[in-house]
Amino acid sequence: MNLADMLTFADIGQLNRIADYYQCECKPNSKHELIQSILTTLGSRRFFEQQVSELNVAHLRFLNNLLFDPRQYFGMEELVAIARQSMDKKESDAGASPRDLIVRFTKSGWLFNGTTQHTKYLYQVPQDLKMRFRDVLSTHLKAGIKKTSEPPMYRDEYHLLVDDLKLFLQFVQQHEIPLNAEGMMYRRSQQQVMDHLHVSETLVGKAGWRFGYGRSFKDYPDRFAFLYDYAFHHRLVREEQGLLKLSASGEDKLGAEKTAEMIQLFRFWLRLYKGAIPNLSSIVYWTGECAPDWSTAESLFRQIGPLIQPFYYDTPETIYETRVIKMMLHLGMLRIGEQESGVTVQMTAWGLRLAASCRSLSGDTTPVMFDI
Repeated sequence: MNLADMLTFADIGQLNRIADYYQCECKPNSKHELIQSILTTLGSRRFFEQQVSELNVAHLRFLNNLLFDPRQYFGMEELVAIARQSMDKKESDAGASPRDLIVRFTKSGWLFNGTTQHTKYLYQVPQDLKMRFRDVLSTHLKAGIKKTSEPPMYRDEYHLLVDDLKLFLQFVQQHEIPLNAEGMMYRRSQQQVMDHLHVSETLVGKAGWRFGYGRSFKDYPDRFAFLYDYAFHHRLVREEQGLLKLSASGEDKLGAEKTAEMIQLFRFWLRLYKGAIPNLSSIVYWTGECAPDWSTAESLFRQIGPLIQPFYYDTPETIYETRVIKMMLHLGMLRIGEQESGVTVQMTAWGLRLAASCRSLSGDTTPVMFDI
């Protein structure tokens, strides 16, 4: 349902609150005049852009989280949870409350109650406003991106992740791999696997904290931990009687088609990292929107970083560089180079398609074609 429809169903009290918020000049007892005045005010792209540009970081995160939430309706407690997720600890300490965000959006005419008996206690964002918000945010984020020329050398892992998945499964098939009491591969076996893969990583040391990014993240390097969790989750390998073994499903997977597997790896990554980065799909989407051409990593973080919340000892910058950009490289979604200006990034054609698939705006049914 669009804004005009929701305004028609709104009572005159709510219409007056919205009109007062935007300082519309109209008769407060004329529903028709109130609706027309609100629509005219919000119909101005410049005014609409100004409203979005004046949002503070918490409001911007709240808006972004609503835009990328696939649910059409939200209960009050669901809204409170999304709003709380959007706030910094310092904002909460300063006395701001999640309900303040919700009140701000209802006064703005960006959130409305449902119009039926079953939805009157639920909330929704007008469909046309969702599309306009996305367009305005896209313009706003792109405006601050610093473009660069193509670097003389760059790294592109293409479909090596799915190749390494198969190499890992082959290694498990061909070797007896003992596990320790905690179910972890011994370091000797880990190093043998690393030597077997296209992309090797340094083994995890004892220092530092590691949690929040998967079942085996505490034991294995980032990329391999992701591959191991994927294989374990899909029952391609099994931990049995102190040994790591290949399952029948794992044997079948050795002949799997690459494109379908890469899509499954991407979707699994979104689910696996969502606990630590709740709005990960939107971060991926905006990275795709902002970096179709070679762009500085610094400007990407400057524009997209404010949408990212810290996760324990992981700062927003660490999250974006290590948990997002680096993993998108492993997934073949982008290439990374380096110039005098610093690290530069460009989305691949494959990555642009995957990033576009993160659109979970209700009613946005634009098909996304996949190809490698």
